[in-house]
Amino acid sequence: MDSLRTALTWVKDLLDWLPDPAVALLILAFAVLLALALHRWARKLVRRAFAERYPYVFSFFAQSRGLTRAALLILAMVVAIPVAPLPPETAALLARLMAVAVIGLFGWAAIIALHIAADLYLRRFRLDIDDNLLARKHNTQVRVLARTIDVLLIMLTLGAAMMTFPAVRQYGVSLFASAGIAGIVAGLAARPVLSNLMAGVQLAMTQPIRLYDAVVVENEYGTIEEITSTYVVVKLWDLRRMIVPLTYFIEKPFQNWTREASALIGTVMIYVDYRAPVGVIREKFHEILKQSDNKWDEKVASLQVTDLKEGTMELRCLMSARSGTQTFHLRCEVREKLIDFLQKEHPEALPRSRQISFEGSEKSADGAASHAAPRKRTARQKR
Repeated sequence: MDSLRTALTWVKDLLDWLPDPAVALLILAFAVLLALALHRWARKLVRRAFAERYPYVFSFFAQSRGLTRAALLILAMVVAIPVAPLPPETAALLARLMAVAVIGLFGWAAIIALHIAADLYLRRFRLDIDDNLLARKHNTQVRVLARTIDVLLIMLTLGAAMMTFPAVRQYGVSLFASAGIAGIVAGLAARPVLSNLMAGVQLAMTQPIRLYDAVVVENEYGTIEEITSTYVVVKLWDLRRMIVPLTYFIEKPFQNWTREASALIGTVMIYVDYRAPVGVIREKFHEILKQSDNKWDEKVASLQVTDLKEGTMELRCLMSARSGTQTFHLRCEVREKLIDFLQKEHPEALPRSRQISFEGSEKSADGAASHAAPRKRTARQKR
């Protein structure tokens, strides 16, 4: 810092023949350029030292690149402002702005440290495996709490920055001290934000939903793609996105297909004739499950006659899979292959309509009556 102040003083003496505003502007610009050059040199040095040997450490430096650049710029301005020939009012204003920048820098550093700590904690939990229930649980909890703390840190940083101005500080004290109409209006205005923040904390603690959960919301099937501090992004089956506020999952009912485990039980209903060989169909059902390209998790496999109707039998096929998507595809596969099997091997098992028509018998009865009448009349004539 002393060497930087000495260099700036040398630049000031060198440009002493220029007007004071021009000298001040050049000194501030020289300080900014020097800070940017120093940051660029340090970034190259860190890349050369950690990029290949310690990639995780280098990723942390990469996340804080903007923070370190801003810190060097603020430091350079703090050193350059007393050296630059500025009017007292301008120097005081710039000094106050630097104080606000330092407060914002501390808030930014706290947010980055929070995210680095969250990433370090979540490295032990992998989401790219089949049994990722524990990983989804911890990812949801950490991400939602981190975003909630982000909002609180931003609010605290803004409050601390505003308190550096006497007028705003006095207004803030009077506003917090009052309990009248202004407080009520502010509370009503902040109710949606606060309710979503509290809903986010409740979601993180109780976890009715987690990342990549399969849910049915508003009669739409999808997966939880993102959970922010105010809303949830649901990726629907046709790649649309449904944006739902956090309070929805606290106040309204919805279906969570992977709440306790990723595995789901699927159902396929088949309607066949009474002559259908149920035992043969059951064997074919188990054969289809075994040949389903690892969709079936070998836990649930059942085929039963669940109902008898006037013309058909109802067969219910139960099967389990490792996820909601695999369950859906397995149901479709079982449905298609069973129908194909019945069409080729047992066509008599397919449902058929049985109707008895009395129209012909009525005509024959009428005809018999019409023929019987003349015979009676003939007999009377013979008498």
